[in-house]
Amino acid sequence: MPPTAPGNLRVTAVSDASVTLAWSASTDNVGVAGYRIRRFVGGTDTPVGSAAANVTTFTVTGLTASTSYVFDVQAVDAAGSVSVPSGQVTATTGAGGSSAVDVALGRPVSASGYTQSYVSGNAVDGNANTYWESANGAFPQWLQVDLGSVIGVRRVVLALPPADVWATRSQTVSVQGSADGVSFGLLLGSVACAFDPASGNTATLTLPAGTATRHVRLVFTANTGWPAGQVSEFRVFGAA
Repeated sequence: MPPTAPGNLRVTAVSDASVTLAWSASTDNVGVAGYRIRRFVGGTDTPVGSAAANVTTFTVTGLTASTSYVFDVQAVDAAGSVSVPSGQVTATTGAGGSSAVDVALGRPVSASGYTQSYVSGNAVDGNANTYWESANGAFPQWLQVDLGSVIGVRRVVLALPPADVWATRSQTVSVQGSADGVSFGLLLGSVACAFDPASGNTATLTLPAGTATRHVRLVFTANTGWPAGQVSEFRVFGAA
């Protein structure tokens, strides 16, 4: 009998030349001997490495920057039987200079709600004078962007309109991430973000090194200037 398929295959880190994968261990009646990691190009699988029986992570190296890759993992037992593949994951390597590229610009965006014409799309349109505003008086509220595939991310920069009419304020924000847009995990705990028109009306959130995600969600729990979440530009930058 072959081993069970490795479970919960996921991307845990991305750079411009590597992707790190992790999965849940397989089980087998005679004992799992190890794992095979495969990469798919044009529907054809290519072995890219192996892991020992007690190891459930692997870093695929030698990849090309700004390229999308598909991976899966199989378990092999002591008798040579091979499991059915895990589910596939897709990851896009960084752009090398991606720390200076806003990877959220023009991407699909959604929110917990909005007020009047201040829709979520205003936050990724490249225009700092248009903005998203959540429903008033009902925290928490959220705003999220789909980056298209799992990539390495390092910074989130939030902006409000630069006009002086926007008084100085602080918004309390946390950052969540998800590979599938359904199950979210915490990337950065609640931070008080200060916005001041005199210094550009922006705030920067730095994520832990090695962060990789597809969907980036901002969760707003307070705003000293208005009883709603407000963002004119939701910018996401990759690791250097």
